[in-house]
Amino acid sequence: MNLFDVYPLYNITPVKALDCTITDENGIEYLDLYSGHGVISIGHTQADYVAKLKNQLDNIGFYSNAIQNPLQVELAQKLGKLSGYDDYTLFLCSSGAEANENALKLASFHTGKSRVIAFDNSFHGRTSAAVAATDNKKIVAPINAQQIVTFLPLNHIDLVEAELKKEDVCCVIIEGIQGVGGLDEGTTAFFQSLEKICAQYNVVLILDEVQSGYGRTGKFFAHQHHAIKADIICLAKGMGNGFPIGGIMIAPKFTASYGLLGTTFGGSHLACAAGIAVLDVLESQKLMENVNAVYAYFTEAIKQVPEIIKVKGKGLMLGVEFDFDVSTLRKKMIIEKHIFTGNANNKNLIRILPPLTINKEAIDTFIIALKESLDEIKA
Repeated sequence: MNLFDVYPLYNITPVKALDCTITDENGIEYLDLYSGHGVISIGHTQADYVAKLKNQLDNIGFYSNAIQNPLQVELAQKLGKLSGYDDYTLFLCSSGAEANENALKLASFHTGKSRVIAFDNSFHGRTSAAVAATDNKKIVAPINAQQIVTFLPLNHIDLVEAELKKEDVCCVIIEGIQGVGGLDEGTTAFFQSLEKICAQYNVVLILDEVQSGYGRTGKFFAHQHHAIKADIICLAKGMGNGFPIGGIMIAPKFTASYGLLGTTFGGSHLACAAGIAVLDVLESQKLMENVNAVYAYFTEAIKQVPEIIKVKGKGLMLGVEFDFDVSTLRKKMIIEKHIFTGNANNKNLIRILPPLTINKEAIDTFIIALKESLDEIKA
């Protein structure tokens, strides 16, 4: 049997990783400035994280949600404290798409309505309702297109309010900062107005923080830069540092009932151990402080590259934009300079999503390699 051929692959086979360095089968080391779509938050094979997972595996790795699991309670309490959402409740699942799917479902249960407002260039996952709320027709199958979703441009609150006035909208779903779409984001005025009108029209405000959460932007969640609160917050990626885990944080106004939501693998003992380890390291190593320090350094240092027309994003969720397609440049950086970066729907943008442990020397390495690559392409 062969693999179903849906991923274009680089001829690189990683076999080992430590912090921000990946080593392939030939012993070549790569600087990881992408962390596997923003998943590696506290560094590859971080010692405390590895120890906690090994210890948990020696005891119990999985059983169903029909039994007591104190690790779920510990994870919820630590997450509430560190994120500033102590009064919310937590539903655990296994991925970002599953988190968004459950958020949309819960919003529909709560309001009794079905239409969703999403935004141009959004990406919320590949499951049924989540992919319908994703602005990419290529990955929306006819069975997904049955969902009722209205896409609007960011930062046009008048257009959002016009739709909410129709009284058939269950929720507005928005990324703290767009990931796959290309690092666009709402303004503070837009987010604050969005919070206000969603409350006014009894519409659920869902913040998709799957990629932009867990300290990646210098605050625990990207929407906290705008001094707002969401009704439901969706989590995954950096939540488990590579172990599959996701979740939604739910405001007190929602009523739980048995069977309302469910999952087989979500909140397993092993997943919770990974999630607790991430929060412990994030706090003990003051990684959000590191994010802000490296971000400040990056924004100054990147001025050495005049070809960049715009730097987008916050913290360590960044994009550098050029006035040309960067596909060749990215490939050159990976193959010749041994630096992983990411792409986006915006073909002129390189995405930078390193582990939150990255240091300033690594940023210097990136900038030197970027300048050399640009010069070599011009030559």
